[in-house]
Amino acid sequence: MNIILYIYLIISFIISSIILLFSIIFSFKSPNKEKVTIYECGFNAFHSIGEPFSIKFFLVAILFLIFDLEILYLFPWVINSNLLNYFSQTIIFLFLILLISGLLYEWIKGGLEWR
Repeated sequence: MNIILYIYLIISFIISSIILLFSIIFSFKSPNKEKVTIYECGFNAFHSIGEPFSIKFFLVAILFLIFDLEILYLFPWVINSNLLNYFSQTIIFLFLILLISGLLYEWIKGGLEWR
């Protein structure tokens, strides 16, 4: 059983290395002013300290982290769903209903819009 895991790890490492090597060799590199600007913060990084900025980027980032982490809790359920009893399955479905209702609430309130 363990040898199969090692074989999968070796194959995935080889495939990942080949893809990385091809992307380095064959990628089109043309840095321009737009590509090298700082864009992670959602606003221009070089302005006065007291100048107001849009908080929308941070709200979308927080929502992404929340839903991303909640989806992460579903992977153990998917793997072991045949081993769980009805009570555990009910708890997972309640969690899914809560997750979907939170997403619908944010969608209706416009929290996912980038105005």
